[in-house]
Parts: sequence; structure tokens; C-alpha cells
Amino acid sequence: MMPKKPVPLHVDDVTVFARALSKQLGDSSPSHLALLNMIARAAGFQNLQHMRAATAARNRMDNREDALFPDARSVERTLNQFDARGRLRQWPSRRNVQTLALWALWATFPAEKALSEKAVNMHLAAEHTFKDAATLRRTMISCGMMTRNRDGSDYRRVEQKPPAEAKAVIRDLHARRRVRSESDGETQDA
Repeated sequence: MMPKKPVPLHVDDVTVFARALSKQLGDSSPSHLALLNMIARAAGFQNLQHMRAATAARNRMDNREDALFPDARSVERTLNQFDARGRLRQWPSRRNVQTLALWALWATFPAEKALSEKAVNMHLAAEHTFKDAATLRRTMISCGMMTRNRDGSDYRRVEQKPPAEAKAVIRDLHARRRVRSESDGETQDA
């Protein structure tokens, strides 16, 4: 017996899909609207109208974050916590600034790569100056930005879309870090 694995189905236009299905069903096919409603119910919606409304809402939500402007004051407060080389100077006192600072650190970790606790600590040590990698690591885990095995052997960055303010902070700090890596490269060459 084969194990049941979900097989995703993406349809660009449900109307075209319904017409193709109707042709295959031939004379026994229900009306076009009835078939559309059957497809919508099979997909977990009440009817075609519910499916259209849910899709429109999802599209609005997907586009909403990009349309919003980041809170410039929060971005500025967060950027003030970092030095000219893009390293976090101190643990911020405000919770929203802490979270944005963690997003900036999150962006420096490699995507989809397992790291040891030692590697995470070394990575964080290079990205902050107040010598408390444990607090940063633990807070990133509690905020859902990183995961780890129970025994602490496997840390991974959680892939997700940062909020608009975090994107602005990450963008600014990326430029600072690029200057840092270029100057570090020049120092090593000398």
C-alpha cells in the first residue's frame, strides 16, 4: 500500500479548469456554475463566491505589507543601536527596537543551514559588541526567528518574511556590513 502524500494542485483560472473537466465528463456534466461550486467545496470553501472572496482577501493581504511605509522612528531608533560597522552596540531597552535589532541579526545567518551552538555564538559575537551571545540566541529562538534541537546541537534560521520596518533596518545595515567586510579584507591583505 502506498503512503498518502498530499499532492498540491494549482489552477490559474478555475473557470478554464471547470470547462476542461466538463468536457471530460461529457453529457453527465452538471451546469458550469454547479461544477464551479463543486470545485470550490472540494477545495474547502462554501461555494464559488466564498472562494473568490478568500482569494481576493489573500491577494490584498499579500500586497498590503509592501504598500505600507515603515515606521521611520522605529527604524531610526533601531539603527542608532548599531555602530558604523553594522554591529549591535547594546541590548535595546524597548521591546520593539529589540525585535527589529534581532531581525537585523537574523538576516546575517545563512538560510537553510544547520549550525552548532558554538557556530551561532561565534556568528553573533561578530555581529555585536556587548558580549552576550546567549541572550541574543535565546531571544531569537523565543521570537521564532531560529529553531534548535532539544539538545542544542542544531540551530537553524526560520525562513519568513520580515516586516516592513525590519526590511528597512536590514537594508541600511547591509550597506554598513559591506563596508566592514571590505575594510576587513583590506586589513588582511596588508
